[in-house]
Amino acid sequence: MSLMNKIDFAVVFTVKKANPNGDPLNGNRPRIDYDGYGEVSDVCLKRKLRNRLQDMGEAIFVQSDDNRKDDYRSLNDRFEGNKEIKNEKDNEKKAKIACKTWYDVRAFGQVFAFKGKDKKGEESAESDSVSIGVRGPVTIQSAVSVEPVTISSLQITKSVNLETDKKDPAKKAPDTMGMKHRVEYGVYKAFGSINCQLAEKTGFSDADAEKLLEALKTLFVNDASAARPDGSMEVVKVIWWKHNNKIGQYSSAKVHRSLKVEVTDKDSLPKVTVEPLPGLEPIIFDGK
Repeated sequence: MSLMNKIDFAVVFTVKKANPNGDPLNGNRPRIDYDGYGEVSDVCLKRKLRNRLQDMGEAIFVQSDDNRKDDYRSLNDRFEGNKEIKNEKDNEKKAKIACKTWYDVRAFGQVFAFKGKDKKGEESAESDSVSIGVRGPVTIQSAVSVEPVTISSLQITKSVNLETDKKDPAKKAPDTMGMKHRVEYGVYKAFGSINCQLAEKTGFSDADAEKLLEALKTLFVNDASAARPDGSMEVVKVIWWKHNNKIGQYSSAKVHRSLKVEVTDKDSLPKVTVEPLPGLEPIIFDGK
């Protein structure tokens, strides 16, 4: 059964000496806006959610290469590799099968735009192509820091030879210089919503919503890297507002404004409070 109550949610997390989301157009420095507030893109957050949901046993369509659970190396291959979809001619029915098969499709939506192939298996504009759009009920905004963040840049060197010098094996190659950037400390908050009307179309259910909640609470589990060492990013609170009807008692903007986050110092967790809205009680969870 699809979702019967609109849901709004928020996640508050901290960053300590880590790069939460590098900008490839700016030397992979942490993303900031013109006023110095840190940002983590919605695409980055959904990537982490997909990885967590995959860890939890959910089938995911948009898999990253380093977290791939099947033998398909592209979205087209994964789409065509589904026998039900391959044997179905109607695009609407293909979309329903995709929503039923993959959690992220019925949650976030997906655009299936693949070129057709001729009898030889080569791409051809004259062959039947696939162009299907699925609007997902779950929308997530970019995370923004509560206060402007300070970014530190460290110079690093690589002093290990990539290849052995055949003429002089003992010769040491010149050091290669590089840079590493990080946010010294920041408190970020991100908001999202789940739309019941779109949930009816994709089949997103209450059980799916509970799995999303669990993924939000464990957002940074198995997400460590050189830029984000284990323990450098922590989910502090997840706030979950469940309305009593499909369209919601209040607008998402009003619900999201009720969240207040106060930064004390980098050695203490931020203070998270929610202003009361009559008839809509938030449920506040600690991160895991």
